[in-house]
Amino acid sequence: MFISGACHQGDKWWLSPKVLPIERCEKMVIEHEQLERSGLTRYVPPKGDFEGFRDDEHYREKLKEWGLSSAKEAKREFLFKERNYQRVVMIKGYETYGKSEEFNTLVIEFRDGNLTCINPAFLKEMQSSSFGRESMLQVEEKDFSTPEQVNETQVNEETPEPKKVAKSEPKKPKATKPKKEQEPKIELPVDKVHFTASVKQFALTYNPFNEENDEVVVLENVKVVQDPPIEIGLAWCSHSKTLKKFELAPGDQLEFDGKVAKKKLAKGKDVEEEFVVDTPVLYKVNNPSKIVKNQ
Repeated sequence: MFISGACHQGDKWWLSPKVLPIERCEKMVIEHEQLERSGLTRYVPPKGDFEGFRDDEHYREKLKEWGLSSAKEAKREFLFKERNYQRVVMIKGYETYGKSEEFNTLVIEFRDGNLTCINPAFLKEMQSSSFGRESMLQVEEKDFSTPEQVNETQVNEETPEPKKVAKSEPKKPKATKPKKEQEPKIELPVDKVHFTASVKQFALTYNPFNEENDEVVVLENVKVVQDPPIEIGLAWCSHSKTLKKFELAPGDQLEFDGKVAKKKLAKGKDVEEEFVVDTPVLYKVNNPSKIVKNQ
């Protein structure tokens, strides 16, 4: 199907003698809308350099972690929605924050080249068809009556006599429980470091972003190799495709590089006993690389 083209310069429009295919016209309209809405969007650009994706596999793993896509073919385009418009964006990378840089903020790019930061959970909400719609059921009912309209019988209503409360015996003071001894605080390194560890077991942890259980590897005897060494003890990391290539089993000795953060392993939802960890695991190893499996 073809339609006559329309051209413009500034605020002047005229019909073009050229006949354009409707698909090209639709594309022109979408691009024009994207540029028009650029002025309506409030941008929060990244503070400086941000983390990019090493490869497609890393991109897929991060999308799954954020709950934005679990498909084999990783989604590339997402919708950025406001109350009265929406725009197409792509994820260019992410920023890390927190004491041990365990949290992420996405850096997305609009078609006009502008960058802005957004929380992964908020971008996930924007993909819902119901995003931005306000339900009338959520609006609280208001009383618009004036003081003169108040029923006189309600004003003259006698207040009920207070009920007599039986005197209760004084409560005995509770026995004070002995305070638990606090474990010594570990000063975690900020930069990427070298680790040694052994595989304790495999487990499942509930991911609220994708509302599924994710596979993880629980490590024990985790140590940061430096002078002096740092004894971490138990830690966990995602059972990524990179780790699966090593066909790990409990007891395997590992060496790798990575970053460590204080992030407690959450329990899985409705999982079998073999995937439950009986001890709290307080630390997470992020993006292990240069992995060596010792015999």
